[in-house]
Formats: sequence, C-alpha cells, structure tokens
Amino acid sequence: MRDTVSPPDPSALSSLPIFPLPNCVLLPGGLMPLHVFEPRYRELTRDCLAGHQLMAVARLRPGYETTYYGRPPVYERCGVGRIICSDELPDGRFALLLRGVARVEIARELPADRAYRMVEARMLQDTSCDKADAHDHHRRLIQLCDRLAEVIEKGGPQLRDLVRAFDEPGACADAIAAALVMDADARQELIEAIDPMVRLQRTLGHVSHMLCELAPCDGAVN
Repeated sequence: MRDTVSPPDPSALSSLPIFPLPNCVLLPGGLMPLHVFEPRYRELTRDCLAGHQLMAVARLRPGYETTYYGRPPVYERCGVGRIICSDELPDGRFALLLRGVARVEIARELPADRAYRMVEARMLQDTSCDKADAHDHHRRLIQLCDRLAEVIEKGGPQLRDLVRAFDEPGACADAIAAALVMDADARQELIEAIDPMVRLQRTLGHVSHMLCELAPCDGAVN
C-alpha cells in the first residue's frame, strides 16, 4: 500500500495556529504525540478540532525561557501537522497525535486576538532534482533500512513497511528521518531543506551511522 501525505488547503495557511515547543520539529510523514495542558493551548486544540484540524509545530529559538509566556522567537521554517487522534481528559487536558503533512515558512505573525499565536505561512515546495539520481538514492535507502530492520531490537517490520510506503523519494526520506533522527538540530536542518537530494543524502548518512553503531562495520555502508 502506497502512502500519501495530503497537503493542507492553502487557505488554511493564511491564518494558522502555531504550537511553539523547545527542541521539537515535526517532519512531513512523521507522527508526534502531544500532551496539551496549558490553557492557551487547550483553547488552540478546541479551535483546531472545530475547524481544519491543522497546526504548525514551531521550534523555539534559544533563549526563549525569559519570554516563554509571551511571543518568543521561533524558527520560521516548521512543520504543519493534522490532528489524527484526540482525547480530552476529564480535567480539560488533551492527548493528541499529529501527523506531519507539510513544511512551511512563516511569513508573518498575525495580531493577537486569541490566547495562542496565529501566523500567515506559505507552503515550501521541493526544488527539482535529477529523478534517476533521486530514485537511486531511494533504492539505497530501502536497502539500508532493510539491513537496519534486521539488527534493531523492535520495529523492524514497521521500518520495512515505512520505507516502501512512499513513491516520492523526498517524502520517503522525510518519513524515515521522522522515525529515526532524534537530534533537534538535525531535524531542523531537514525541515528547512527543500532539495529532496539533500534530505535523501542526510537520511542515508544517518541510517548508515546507525547501522555501523549496531553492527560494527569498516568504512561507509553502501
């Protein structure tokens, strides 16, 4: 079964709520659980559930602590997630599961008329690349993920399925990186990269590194 990540309606980006978080980057195709407890983000969640169910997860820039309850700076390039599962708890908190559906760039922050922040954003489209080269990298990524699936303690079958779930090489790189790359700086670099080849190369490098750590090897893994 081939997977697709349906992009958001462009009209939703003209007034998009953001959920600023430290060291959290939502990549397209990835999943992100959220525990929502602050009153302003409970309001955001209720409004999202009543509307298009979309929010941007914007990573807070360093030094945010002193203005956390105001409007601390965020990285302009971020991921948009769609709420695919929600559970309101008896005390008003929410347990959410987001699925990344797009990478966007914040154009401007809108005037405050709610407890949470709203922005106008624009969709970031992938640049063109050599299709044969991209599909060659995609095949290598499938091969490496198959090898990684054999040596990880759990999740091997799911990893094999995931790497085969996307026809587009860049989308596959996003989904694999979302599952395997944990470092926030590395994830931020990936959300900002609109060249699919850059994302493929970085994801291949990460999977190769994981393989060498779990199954020691000499030199590069191909």
